[in-house]
Amino acid sequence: MDAFADGEIVELPGGDVRVVSTARGRRGSPGPELLLRRLVAAGAGVPADDVELVPSCQTCGARHGRPTVGYPTTPSGAPWFVDAGAAGDLVVATAATRRRVGVGLELVSGGALEGVDEAALHASERAALAVLDPPERARARATLWARKSALLRAIGHTGFTEPATLALTLPGEDDGIGRIERTVPEFGPGWRGVRFHDLAVPGAAVASVAVLP
Repeated sequence: MDAFADGEIVELPGGDVRVVSTARGRRGSPGPELLLRRLVAAGAGVPADDVELVPSCQTCGARHGRPTVGYPTTPSGAPWFVDAGAAGDLVVATAATRRRVGVGLELVSGGALEGVDEAALHASERAALAVLDPPERARARATLWARKSALLRAIGHTGFTEPATLALTLPGEDDGIGRIERTVPEFGPGWRGVRFHDLAVPGAAVASVAVLP
């Protein structure tokens, strides 16, 4: 049985971030935690059963956000940066040796939910979505939210809780690598180095991996 249940490992630009996705529901297909264990194991050269994932937040101890890796370290002796998630039948995991990462997944919905767009999307994003055809709009909206979910998981335990304060490049116009176009002063200039790598996945879900500078 393929350790990744037919999922192919993709290396993102920069060489330190690897991503794998697979379909849940196939016989022997892994869930998010097992897929992440196997991805870390492949990069570290250890058995997947030896990989220790810590699900609790390092700051507050609660079970939220992305996990950390208790064992092993990266080949250089540093800690891994990892995340994994699932939506519908899609499972995605990512592991990096130098940069913080986050996974965001979202099911594509035909229409906006009341109040959600205002809370999640910048006014400029909502205006850009409004001129798209309905199918394109639904996928772009889901991708924007997947990107922002990935960012929230990558940055971890912070006071940032308002995704609508950030404006991202529009999916479909940025070749699948999103950037932050508008931010707020307290985030500083470094946030312009964040990249969102949209994954080519089948089905009714979209997925993106946020990579911090």
